[in-house]
Amino acid sequence: MRGLPLLAAWIALAAAHGAAATPTFAHDIAPLVYQSCAPCHHPGGTGPFSLLAYQDVKKHAAQIAMVTRSRYMPPWLPESGYGEFAGELRLSGEQIRQIADWVAAGSPEGPPDEIPAPPQFTEGWQLGQPDLVLEAAGSITAPASGPDIFWNFLFTPSLTTPRFVRAVEIRPGNRRVVHHANLLVDRGGAARKPAPDTRGLPGMDLTIMRSPFDPDGHFLFWKPGALPHIEPDGFAWRLNPGDTLVLNTHLHPSGTAEQVRPSIGLYFTDKPPIRFPLLAQLEHDRAIRIPAGARDFMVSDDFRLPMDVDVLAIYPHAHYLGKLLEAYATLPDGSRKWLIRIPDWNFTWQSVFYYREPLALPKGAVISMRYHYDNSAANIRNPHQPPKLVTNGDQSTDEMGHLWLELLPGGGTDRRLELQEALMRHRLEKYPDDFLANFNLGVLALAHLSASPAVALLETAVRIEPRRPDARDLLGTALARVGRVSEAIEQFRLALGQQPDFTSARLNLANALLGAGKLEEAFQDYRLVLAAAPGDQTVRAAIEASAQRLEAEGKAKEAATLRGELKAIPQR
Repeated sequence: MRGLPLLAAWIALAAAHGAAATPTFAHDIAPLVYQSCAPCHHPGGTGPFSLLAYQDVKKHAAQIAMVTRSRYMPPWLPESGYGEFAGELRLSGEQIRQIADWVAAGSPEGPPDEIPAPPQFTEGWQLGQPDLVLEAAGSITAPASGPDIFWNFLFTPSLTTPRFVRAVEIRPGNRRVVHHANLLVDRGGAARKPAPDTRGLPGMDLTIMRSPFDPDGHFLFWKPGALPHIEPDGFAWRLNPGDTLVLNTHLHPSGTAEQVRPSIGLYFTDKPPIRFPLLAQLEHDRAIRIPAGARDFMVSDDFRLPMDVDVLAIYPHAHYLGKLLEAYATLPDGSRKWLIRIPDWNFTWQSVFYYREPLALPKGAVISMRYHYDNSAANIRNPHQPPKLVTNGDQSTDEMGHLWLELLPGGGTDRRLELQEALMRHRLEKYPDDFLANFNLGVLALAHLSASPAVALLETAVRIEPRRPDARDLLGTALARVGRVSEAIEQFRLALGQQPDFTSARLNLANALLGAGKLEEAFQDYRLVLAAAPGDQTVRAAIEASAQRLEAEGKAKEAATLRGELKAIPQR
């Protein structure tokens, strides 16, 4: 009988241990929900319901167990062990089992006074009041149904001096229909020239806004649930007076006609940029031709680094047929360093992923993308049932395969142009008839004072895109430098025929006419240039240089006439 008290004690101890091992909301589940679910599931957040209170979590307990067990939630695409990223939302296997055990036990609350305080979320601007808020000039209407819509909202900050931007917060204007958005900086005002609508312009092709001398260097990206990214010290980007910000939005019809009017908050710093990253793109879109029923169609691209770089962030992009997305670097010694691996791609949860620490890659390393697509009926995300042939295109029901990387060239100086040139040469190897590669390489050749190669590249660019006045203007510049002045004059005039207010082409035409000895024609165009840009000191300096050129040629009278034109136009 003496063993009975001992047995009773053991049973009581085991029961107490079992009770303690049962997860409770207060001790076990609240910390997980607050960290991994609440950032979207709070009042005003992107989640369809709030998960800040015990009763709310209990109400959805079975659903939470199901979506975490399948790893549908929290939405975190990268596979563990293939890159270490900031802000990971991934739950461990033990945490998922803990949620399942809690639900199986009836979702006990635990001691209410021991529930941790729920996180606080800012209802307004996530980073506090911006230094400058920009509102879209007007709203556009997303129709109830039909194809995806791509609209570029234009914003022109009222700046009198250059400012350095450390963060951007994008408010899309309507989270129900804006799938994602990218912000670009247009330095030359190209976006406004084809846009009679003050709100912006449609389309996805924004190459006319991208200068090879000022390439994109930062991910200025928004998607539902994304937090604004704050640039570290030294990584701010410059915004000049007159620059246009272009918000490229991808809109999904929602079933009802809805208005979209975004706004942008800019946060400035007095610390100028001293580090200059570049956004590098790998892709092979022209290889995307996925037969109906194909279960594993692969698209690949490989780029050899011309210098040491640090990889700061990565943005993979595909549409609904994407399945396995991989990116890695093969080092010069043959070893592999993983950049990212996504075993179950989901278009809805695409994002920019920032590395916890910069990922160093040496010169000569080969960056590779390997994207696998599933166009079979077994793919539950396939928008075509039955499956059909899918090719590259902008619509979500088309396909894409892009890998964007934010790369910081080594060496401590601004080496973006060197890296940009290597990327364009890589693009030209894939697509000899690509406008962007020929155009950018032609511009860079001109900058290197290599006029003959520039002529060949820009002639190809103009043949591919004959309606681009900027390409014709630069081709004319290259032709003039190799002495083909009459051909240069023809290109400048063709550019002006396409865009009569193109000041650069008008000035270049005047200079070419001057060089050809057609003084009266040249003076006429100089007058037009001065009338269009009376206070532009760069233009006035160029005209003064032309006057000095005339003097050097012994044409003092003509030089005096040209200077008279300068004086006649006030610098208002």
